[in-house]
Amino acid sequence: MRTLLNFLIILAFATLVLNYSPAHAQNAEATVNNRNPATRSLYELFDAEWEYTMRENPTFASSLGDRRYNDRWEDASLTAIARRHGHDRDVIARLAAIDRGQLSARDQLNYDLFKKDYDASVEGYKFQWYLVPLTQRGGVQTADELADLLRFETVKDYEDWIARLKAFPLYMEQTMALMREGIRTRTMLPKVIMNRVTAQVDKQLVENVEASAFYKPFKRFPNSIPANEQTRLQQAARNAITQNIIPTFKSFREFYVREYLPASFDEVGAWKMPMGEERYAFAARQNTTTNLSPREIHEMGLREVARIRAEMEKIKTQVGFKGTLQEFFQNLRTDPRFYYKTPEELLAAYRAMSKRIDPLLLKVFRTLPRTPYGVEPIPEKIAPDTTTAYYNQPAADGSRAGTYYVNLYRPETRPKWEMMALSLHESVPGHHLQIALAQEQGDIPNFRRFGGYTAFVEGWGLYAESLGDEMGLYDDPYSKFGQLTYEMWRAVR
Repeated sequence: MRTLLNFLIILAFATLVLNYSPAHAQNAEATVNNRNPATRSLYELFDAEWEYTMRENPTFASSLGDRRYNDRWEDASLTAIARRHGHDRDVIARLAAIDRGQLSARDQLNYDLFKKDYDASVEGYKFQWYLVPLTQRGGVQTADELADLLRFETVKDYEDWIARLKAFPLYMEQTMALMREGIRTRTMLPKVIMNRVTAQVDKQLVENVEASAFYKPFKRFPNSIPANEQTRLQQAARNAITQNIIPTFKSFREFYVREYLPASFDEVGAWKMPMGEERYAFAARQNTTTNLSPREIHEMGLREVARIRAEMEKIKTQVGFKGTLQEFFQNLRTDPRFYYKTPEELLAAYRAMSKRIDPLLLKVFRTLPRTPYGVEPIPEKIAPDTTTAYYNQPAADGSRAGTYYVNLYRPETRPKWEMMALSLHESVPGHHLQIALAQEQGDIPNFRRFGGYTAFVEGWGLYAESLGDEMGLYDDPYSKFGQLTYEMWRAVR
């Protein structure tokens, strides 16, 4: 469950460079012949917007398995971002011309959700989050990770990636222009976050080209590609990385260390940015889908802290610990029996835990997703700077499974007692079950299949954690305490 600050960060990354129109749709409900004019117009708009989104957001399209735009990055220029904003306003006008009263109840809901997303996009434009195109969680410095979401099966797949490598300098130039405008307008994040980016950039400055993360696809080829073609593609990739990737990151590092980082905020808070209070309240509304004020949300958090603390005290007593709750926490953080010694042991334990959960799902769910998921380590270059775990959705066409990424950095800081709650939240019955099932619903528009609201997505994850009791998975007081620590983590942030 994300904090409001994390929401701002993720909103930045999701809407700034991509200027990602939040509602995308596709004809999915009825045949053309049995639609009235209003329904037909609505689904024509849904279809057009889905295609527009794929064109304007090629990396998003690629991640869904749409290969049509695999040879390019987003146009991250200020001109393109302004154009997309104008487009979103036009879409709202087109939607208003459709007679909502002529729609079925189901399509009235689709209409309302579509409108809600576009209204939010247009309203949020004034906060200029696109001027914060990267954080320690990702951005141009982790662009190579896109390759992990792609299929490399044909010569064209490899040539498309080489084309992206060659286009990277322009993408970086546009990103730096956004960041310079962010400096000018003071639309930035604090140093405590941005300090972490430098090391991520440094990992892209390799001496051996074949050690570049961008070269990873060229280390393995399907047998269908002849050896001479493999050699040609590898040489082309080495040339592109040498000429386009490494020099670009060298220039970016110079800019980042000398210009951007010194200008970022020493203090933490949305209030440091333009329209800070309004910006924060908007984020609260968007994150929760309610009209609760930040103050009301804070008061709710305080009530939750009191409730969870009382539950923690019960477990402390149950295990016979004689000290204070703070001393109990200290014991849990320092006792070696609660930790694995190596990253390999930790990964094996996470994978074993998933195998333990999977067979129990039918105890609580009648319908399960057809798409599988896997458990993989978070990439080493971002592991020190990111969360304990996260989930990546599967490809829309089923060509890539969902992935539950776990952080293996410093296993001595990753307690065993939190692993079950974390796995329930991130994989099944949490994010993978909910997101994969949504994607498999062919009778709803794509903006609902591939979109979502934080309050629901993370609320489902919280609900999934609670099912650990019903599924018999919190089989000792410590794993139950782990669930409570995650509830507390959400309540205090």
